[in-house]
Amino acid sequence: MEFKDLEIFQKVAERGTVTEVAKEFKYVQSNITSRIQKLETELNTRLFNRHRRGMTLTPEGKKLLSYSNQILLLKDEMEKVVQSNEEPHGKLEIGTVETVFHLPKILSSYIKKYKNVDLSLFTGVTETLEEEVLRHKLDGAFVTESTFHPDLVSHEVFQEELVLISDTRSTTLEQLNGQPILCFSEGCGYRARLKSWYKDQNIAPQKIMEFGTLETILRSVAMGLGITFVPKSAVLEMERNGLIICHSLPEKYSKIKTVFIRRADTYLTSTIEKFIETIEANK
Repeated sequence: MEFKDLEIFQKVAERGTVTEVAKEFKYVQSNITSRIQKLETELNTRLFNRHRRGMTLTPEGKKLLSYSNQILLLKDEMEKVVQSNEEPHGKLEIGTVETVFHLPKILSSYIKKYKNVDLSLFTGVTETLEEEVLRHKLDGAFVTESTFHPDLVSHEVFQEELVLISDTRSTTLEQLNGQPILCFSEGCGYRARLKSWYKDQNIAPQKIMEFGTLETILRSVAMGLGITFVPKSAVLEMERNGLIICHSLPEKYSKIKTVFIRRADTYLTSTIEKFIETIEANK
């Protein structure tokens, strides 16, 4: 049994079709099919149910998927341990919430210093990013401080103030009560803080509108579509230009920490170790 066979098996299980996997690996479809058949022969069991719409795992295939995940993760960690004394290099996949204002400075410092690292950045809300780190999909993520899963460790990045922002027509908090809340999807730490404030004020938001990007939310607020709760550092320029008004909430809701999370049980390679050092140097 080869590692590549397990990688192909995982991809077919994920995509449900040989065609897409063949394109991804740049193999002919018959090569993918023969590798799956070879695996089934070696294990003396059928791993997939074949049908017109694609392929789905059999109960035995689902068992193998669980073990193959562990085997390939262990293989990756073994390679990292062996290479740990080398200059940082290879892939580094990092997640982040959209409002980490200091992120460009951190990334720029790291990439300029360690040119052999292929760094990829993915955005999402805190709960989703936490899950991706736990599932080894990401090497780490910048998220809002919370009570994390025990398998995670966190490194403080910075603390800042969240502000409620509105267009320039609303000058008091009382005027904002009936306005729609513009926010990211459930799992966003800022959204949770704002909902907590509303609950403690015995106010029920009349409407919540979800958006995919911070830029769209901020533009919509400036146009009078609703209000949102974001780090003050992210909207200083808009406030200076008279496009929005910032409204302060009590410290219980507004003071928030951004942290960098990673799995506690994975080997700390030089690539991720130097990334954490860069975070510390740019606080």
